[in-house]
Amino acid sequence: MPLAAVGVTLVLWASAFVAIRHLGEDFSAGALSLGRLGVGAVALALLAVPRGVARPTGPQWRSIISIGVLWYAIYMVALNEGEQRIDAGTASLLIQVSPVLIAVLAAVLLDEPFTRGLGLGLALAFAGVAIIALADAPGGSHDALGVGLCLVSAVAYAIALVIQKPLAGVIPALQVTWLACTAGAVVCLPFLPQLIDELADAPTSSIVWLAYLGVFPTAIAFTTYGYALQHMSVSSLGVTTYLVPPLTILMSLVLLGEVPPAIAYAGGALALLGVAVARRAARRS
Repeated sequence: MPLAAVGVTLVLWASAFVAIRHLGEDFSAGALSLGRLGVGAVALALLAVPRGVARPTGPQWRSIISIGVLWYAIYMVALNEGEQRIDAGTASLLIQVSPVLIAVLAAVLLDEPFTRGLGLGLALAFAGVAIIALADAPGGSHDALGVGLCLVSAVAYAIALVIQKPLAGVIPALQVTWLACTAGAVVCLPFLPQLIDELADAPTSSIVWLAYLGVFPTAIAFTTYGYALQHMSVSSLGVTTYLVPPLTILMSLVLLGEVPPAIAYAGGALALLGVAVARRAARRS
């Protein structure tokens, strides 16, 4: 059952990279984040409230709010802005440094040993990121800022996942997702005037895509990922996102007619090799 939840999550998250790239023409990064989180928070409330509202302790509230700020607000705003500068496939490749960052955080925060293998994996992963950062887009230019923003998203995701792990099994995944998503939406409220203006000008198809982002990659996928986190270690779960880039690249080719620049594939492969080396070292430890 956890593997089925992971599978649903990965397909929906891959589609999110494509949808974000598509909606970049109609919505700014902050407005898109608020719209997505607002829809997600409402959808989650409809599911969570009838089951009873959780009553987290003070420390648990701090963790949930931190997750909301990091994974739902910072992650989404940075990724949305990044994908206005680089293609969806490249963005998904960059996010794959997260499992290495998770392993490093586990070493720092959970007292797991930081081995030479972990250090080698980290070096390989960031060498891959450097190659992606220097890759020329089909038009002959690259955007270092877009790469940097995607790395900000990766860091926010890694920290948030480590924070969420202690909540797994203590508070239902649906409740954690709903409360964190709502916290993220509150953080993004300053973008409300932009969202209102952009909704007025956006075509109906884009508004439907925005609703899709809120319901499926947000409400459903984050909940299924939280459910899987209750049954898997944080490091093992992080590694499953290896499958997101190929799914994203395939969807981008079919739906958007774009793929990453050729050298980005080499950088992505090197980054994924670094993640694999780091995870192998962690398992041996």
